[in-house]
Amino acid sequence: MGLYLVEVYRSPNIGIFLRANDKFLLAPKGIASTKSKLLADNLRVTPVFVSVEGTRLLGPLIAMNNKGMVVSRMIEDYEVKEIASQTGLRVEKFNSKFTAVGNLVAANDNGAVVSPILDQAAVSQIEDVLDVEILRLAIPEYVQVGALIVATNSGAAVYPKLTEKDVEDVAGVFKVDAYPASVNGGIPFLTSGLIANSSNAVVGKLTTGPELIFLTKALNV
Repeated sequence: MGLYLVEVYRSPNIGIFLRANDKFLLAPKGIASTKSKLLADNLRVTPVFVSVEGTRLLGPLIAMNNKGMVVSRMIEDYEVKEIASQTGLRVEKFNSKFTAVGNLVAANDNGAVVSPILDQAAVSQIEDVLDVEILRLAIPEYVQVGALIVATNSGAAVYPKLTEKDVEDVAGVFKVDAYPASVNGGIPFLTSGLIANSSNAVVGKLTTGPELIFLTKALNV
């Protein structure tokens, strides 16, 4: 099965609206059933329809793996209960002044790469809930390391301007091979246009042929 090119709400920035692990695709309430089925089938998972803060912008507000999930502290209590009951995962509000946890944390089941702007309490929560080893990674241009890396238990796609040492460190904490990649015609914010798990990936519709080749290699799908 090849990588599936798609739009969500007529946007190639599909990662703004979706999150996935190896069992579930978190999708906004109200998304077209045909679209959610195509996405879930491609990733070989079950679609789960949720909201965070009453919005459909799930990607930036959630960090997750197959063990647990940390969500923006602005999420409503009933939304936490809905997500937990539908997934069976441990779901916690993020213990941080920063709300876009998905932009600050990238994780698989082995490790998490976190932004240096997070304090120790927030990092400890990520370590505990996701049950992972932690790597703090400083990227000169950006603090949003979670937006620049997509990791699964099969591979990792990383920001194209990472140093060779940083790529090695990222691969080491995730315990998978990692390779530079981009989406949607050169966008380095990988999570904006990419949803992946250990089985497959879906990418924004503007992603080019060469980018698909690099992503296939990086994610080993």
